[in-house]
Amino acid sequence: NCFSISYTRDGRNATEFAAESENDCQIWIECIQTCSYNRLVSLKEELEQKYLHLSQVYESEAKTKYQYLQQVEELSTEVRELRRELSRYRRQHHLLRTKSIAEEDTKELRKIKKVQSLCRGWLYRQRWKRIVEEYIRSPHAEMMRKRNNIIFNLVESEREYVHQLEILVANYVRPFRMAASSKKPPITHEDANSIFLNSEIILFLHQIFYKGLSKKLEQWPTFYTGDLFDMFISMLHIYLEYVRNHHYSLQYSLEFKLSNTDFNKLLERCERKSSCEGLTLETLLVLPMNRIPYYIITLANCLSHTPHAHVEREKLEQAKTKLEELSKIMHDEVSETEHIRANLAIERSIAEGCDVLLDVNQILCRQ
Repeated sequence: NCFSISYTRDGRNATEFAAESENDCQIWIECIQTCSYNRLVSLKEELEQKYLHLSQVYESEAKTKYQYLQQVEELSTEVRELRRELSRYRRQHHLLRTKSIAEEDTKELRKIKKVQSLCRGWLYRQRWKRIVEEYIRSPHAEMMRKRNNIIFNLVESEREYVHQLEILVANYVRPFRMAASSKKPPITHEDANSIFLNSEIILFLHQIFYKGLSKKLEQWPTFYTGDLFDMFISMLHIYLEYVRNHHYSLQYSLEFKLSNTDFNKLLERCERKSSCEGLTLETLLVLPMNRIPYYIITLANCLSHTPHAHVEREKLEQAKTKLEELSKIMHDEVSETEHIRANLAIERSIAEGCDVLLDVNQILCRQ
């Protein structure tokens, strides 16, 4: 009535148990066999067998996959070779077909094709000529021609304006500033600054502006000036300084002309230069005063011939608005200088001059 329990497969280290009867021993054995540990052992053995089976299946599938990959690579190589061969056959066939077609073309057929080609070319040219003529006569083309003329005139006017500013700086500003540094200066540096102020800066600004216009002109017909006017408007404070000083500039020049003989001699020497092209100091000093109104008129004319859907219409309108605001400020500050310029013009027309007209406190009432 005994039984043993072992925890190892080889049966070593078994533990023996005894029961009072054979029936009790059989009951104990059945209970132990149906316990959870025994079931786990059996499940483990079953899973181990399944694992071995699956491992064998995986190895066989891996071998099959490797064989298939080798077959696919071989077939891909064969397909590439077939494609190259097919392409070579097609080229050969095309050459043979072209050659056969060329051989089939008779001399008369080639003449017919040439005549047809000439007729098609003539028809295309006539159609294109008709399209161009219709566009040239259209209102849009007329508007763009007028706009182009306005822009061309702007570029030419800017070139002439830069040239006149260069005359002012080279023949008046620099000689007077150099004379102010001499041992016996006819005027001081402060006086020269009062007369010319920032003329050199204005020249530099317009040289940049003219260079930008010239570069844009090289890109014709895609010629846009809106960005150049944006750059120019950002420097308008330079013009405002010149406008505010213009009255004092003329006043100082008249006072020096009336009382300073050295100033008069230097001025006459400068005006006699051939490079001045007959332009007097007063004429050159007033040029920047007339430039802003010219830009306003040019932009107004350009906008009147610019379509509403044009890419730079908005920029041109903004530039025109800002220039008009500056012009209004200039108009308020320029009225006094007009009287001085009128008196100066009358004084220059008198053969021996008239010192009385050089009084800055006088106002011309009627001429």
